[in-house]
Amino acid sequence: MPPVKRRGVQKPKDATKTIKRLFSYMTHFKALWVFVVLCVILDAGANIAGTYLLKPALNNYIVPLIKAENPDLSAFIKLLFIMAGLYIIGAAGSYLNNRMMLVISTKTLLKIRTDLFSHMETLPLRYFDSRTHGELMSLYTNDVDTLRDMLSQSIPRLLNSILTVVGVVSMMMILSPALCLVALFFVVVMSALIRFVGKKSSDSYRENQKNIALVNGYIEEMITGQKVVKVFNHEKEAKKTFALLNDNLRKAGTRANTWGSILGPITNNMGHIQYAVTSILGAILVIKGALSVGTIASFLQYTRNFNRPINEMSQLFNGVLNALAGAERIFAAIDEESETDEGNVALVNVSEKEQDGKTVLFEAFAPTGKWAWKNLEDGSLTALKGDVRFESVSFSYVSEKEVLHDISLFAKPGQKIALVGSTGSGKTTITNLLTRFYDIEEGNITYDGIALKKIRKDSLRRSLSMVLQDTHLFTGTVRDNIRYGNLDASDAEIIAAAKLANADSFIRHLKDGYDTVLSSDGANLSAGQRQLLSIARAAVANPPVLILDEATSSVDTRTEALIEKGMDSLMRGRTVFVIAHRLSTVRNADCIIVLEGGRIIERGTHEELLKAKGRYYNLCTGAFELS
Repeated sequence: MPPVKRRGVQKPKDATKTIKRLFSYMTHFKALWVFVVLCVILDAGANIAGTYLLKPALNNYIVPLIKAENPDLSAFIKLLFIMAGLYIIGAAGSYLNNRMMLVISTKTLLKIRTDLFSHMETLPLRYFDSRTHGELMSLYTNDVDTLRDMLSQSIPRLLNSILTVVGVVSMMMILSPALCLVALFFVVVMSALIRFVGKKSSDSYRENQKNIALVNGYIEEMITGQKVVKVFNHEKEAKKTFALLNDNLRKAGTRANTWGSILGPITNNMGHIQYAVTSILGAILVIKGALSVGTIASFLQYTRNFNRPINEMSQLFNGVLNALAGAERIFAAIDEESETDEGNVALVNVSEKEQDGKTVLFEAFAPTGKWAWKNLEDGSLTALKGDVRFESVSFSYVSEKEVLHDISLFAKPGQKIALVGSTGSGKTTITNLLTRFYDIEEGNITYDGIALKKIRKDSLRRSLSMVLQDTHLFTGTVRDNIRYGNLDASDAEIIAAAKLANADSFIRHLKDGYDTVLSSDGANLSAGQRQLLSIARAAVANPPVLILDEATSSVDTRTEALIEKGMDSLMRGRTVFVIAHRLSTVRNADCIIVLEGGRIIERGTHEELLKAKGRYYNLCTGAFELS
């Protein structure tokens, strides 16, 4: 889902707090900031001083030398060189200012993006489940982009404009207080017009963005659902709806661009009117002898320099507000509470030794293939076996609706437990609680006799492997994607895992075999092949507990049989939780648990449940899929 475009000007809730937060990121660049401010002062000051030199150039050289014979131009040429030097210094200041702001902005955004991504990796799954992908991606795209524009362009331009306005007003007051008041009057009128047109323009652009979103959303929906459109002969209706949405966009776009295009001519013409009025009044004062020609020339140039930064500030203001609103959203994500972990039991490698006829565990500091739970408080070790028990567990994602009601079940080491039931019965929720993606509210879950909440989350998840219905492959080689399950796995272990999942054969038929690069979530592979790689990734982790959530839903019956044959050796001696709709997947389970409405309504082996002729019997005899 693409990020939604901004609609109009978005204002931050607390601009002062956000600005302070941004400055805290830029405190590492204090020396550069001093340099930037000096460059801005140099740029603005050079332009102001260069403009002022028009007065002596006219009064002291040009006017006196008009009627002179064989005039001496050496002093005038010297003044011209001084003016040229000032403008060159201003240009250098502008270049250095932009260059330094580029360094500051890129390094600041680097730190912000790093903090945002790093913090997101610590957030609980609940945070991601409650937000759309587009909403999260917009933090890294739209919000960061507006922040980049503000830091690299808007801030230095605003500083330059503010200093220019202050300097120009000061010089105008020195040259002619009366004409300065006339200029300020036009500024007030211009600001009122900008505010009025800006509001109309903002409302129109907000409506335009809304219609753009509707059109884009409809196009995306129609393209992705093109098969359905054609199957039901819905092409004409689709075109009618699109024509209506497209026409609404045309009308909104016309209004928005009409108001948007008005602002520029208004400010430009007001500037021309101000210049004309100032010229007329200045000419009158010159005729009366109240002002010199050089003074009025400098003043008129200052008038032009005065209008430009005023217009620029009005245009930059909305961009700064948008950027601060984006920064506020980024900081809100960074301030989200991280996933808590109170566990004091960790997973460690161990070796076994015989002492006095007993097997004693010793912690090993190199991979041994054997694991144990280590209590970090007393150092005691408990062998990792895969004994999982749920005791009177109740849970709800939201307080208004309980998803699991008083669930009790157990899985002894090496047992295969199948969870079946209709959609929404709570099957996947049980695995979410086992992996501690969510924490239980009532009851208790133990793992090898240890309360699940006492086990550190990273250790708990290292002891588990999951194969999900929706496979996700990362950009990289096939080998890298399998190794994702165990970053320390050797090439031999990767190949063994692929063979176990019956993926080795198709991998070797790929163009570059295990070094074939996958992209776009493995779009160049079939759904079944992606699932096989996902299973191989779980296999290479060599976990004591395996969770299969519709692991074979994307493969045909023949491939499913091959996978199950390979998985039998992987599951031997391991605890396995299987969520499946296909009867063939759950038939050989040690225990089948039937869920309905978050409650266990039946449990037993396949034969026992068939004899009971309950819900499971109806599912088996009524359809081939347990849906």
